[in-house]
Amino acid sequence: MRTVRTIAELRAAVAARRVDGQSVGLVPTMGSFHAGHLSLMAAAREACDAVVVSLFVNPTQFGAGEDLDAYPRDQARDAELAAAAGVDLLFAPPVTEIYPDGFATAVTVRGITEVLCGDPDRRGPGHFDGVATVVTKLLNIVAPDVAYFGRKDAQQVAVIRRLVRDLDIPVRIEALATVREPDGLALSSRNAYLTAAERQRATALHRALVAAERAVAAGETASEPVLAAARAELDAAAIAPEYLELRDADDLTAVTAVTRPTLLAVAARVGRARLIDNTVLEPVPQPAAVPAAAGAPGEGAPTQ
Repeated sequence: MRTVRTIAELRAAVAARRVDGQSVGLVPTMGSFHAGHLSLMAAAREACDAVVVSLFVNPTQFGAGEDLDAYPRDQARDAELAAAAGVDLLFAPPVTEIYPDGFATAVTVRGITEVLCGDPDRRGPGHFDGVATVVTKLLNIVAPDVAYFGRKDAQQVAVIRRLVRDLDIPVRIEALATVREPDGLALSSRNAYLTAAERQRATALHRALVAAERAVAAGETASEPVLAAARAELDAAAIAPEYLELRDADDLTAVTAVTRPTLLAVAARVGRARLIDNTVLEPVPQPAAVPAAAGAPGEGAPTQ
């Protein structure tokens, strides 16, 4: 594996691969690798000839008072894990390489960035502008055939799919399943902030999602009973969610019933950690009405 620090160096390395007709996969990350990141690298390694992983803690997606300075960083460990995963190029630039003096451009995706984690009353304005801008830059720098993201941040995936569509960026976006601990806790770099007791409480987020899944599997479709089932698990762990909402799985508009694939998303603070999780609820198919046979008694047909 080769570690590169500049855009020019990365572009030259990718171009050399392209000369040989190799396909390129990109895994954008902020480092502090765990099994979730490694699953993305494994998928890229299996599908692509060359794998690029970016390691960049993006300051523009952190709001005032968020954990930019405290965000876990261990580049030497990350490099070892990436190399073991078969990564070809690790792009680990300084902030000034991505945002040089005079940088004055932002990518804004309207609508879907203004709910859930993008609600300005929750995280402050600009979070998803920061995400959209840095991902657009990485896609332009690497020009991958495929870019890999985790479904744990479903809203981020929706934003990236939309910007790729709207800006005609020639890349396929692959979203892979959330990787979890055996007790259901979604893997996250911010789990490192949790004490042992907080980590145990944090498993309630997954239990809340499972409770909602069970309610829907039992035939419930109305939003309030589904949310109530999830909320009961959070209440039992003394977790007050920042949000617990049902949204259309495609465009993140609010829904009042689970009548098609529906995103249930939750965010909550547990100790120092702000955790997110989600699941897609699938309504139980309703049996089709069986038409009465022609001439059946009781259906308006003549009787003898």
